[in-house]
Amino acid sequence: MGSAAHYLEINAPAQRCYDWWRPLTHVPEIFPDVERVEPITGQAGDTHWVVTGPAGKKVEWDARIVEDEPGRKVAWKSMEEGTAKSTTVANAGVVRFDDHGDTTGVEVSLQYDAPGGTAGEVAATLFADPQKKIERALDSFKNLMESAQTGR
Repeated sequence: MGSAAHYLEINAPAQRCYDWWRPLTHVPEIFPDVERVEPITGQAGDTHWVVTGPAGKKVEWDARIVEDEPGRKVAWKSMEEGTAKSTTVANAGVVRFDDHGDTTGVEVSLQYDAPGGTAGEVAATLFADPQKKIERALDSFKNLMESAQTGR
């Protein structure tokens, strides 16, 4: 299993940062490989993820929010194999928000374990150089939050 994490100070309040992350549906705005994250109807905290890999191949999985501390943390993990919403890519993530008044320390941590076969090839592309992808995603998130702060 691989993992990556990154911490960045953002000039925005913790609650606003948390509110952006909480539904998880905004993730494609900062992670280009993630095509979409959609809520699963009738399942609070459950989402369906679609990720595009090489040659347009797609991998999909369902995830569940497993920890939710408003304004402080949101964590999710892919659903276990053998359930009605069986996963093809075992993964988990957590975003922590350290409230420093006018600024917020944001840390994103991801863990993943890609399967073999076609799904594994796509997942390997998604998780190729995960440290750089998280760093770029947090830079994009910082730009979004700080642009919203100044009204740009």
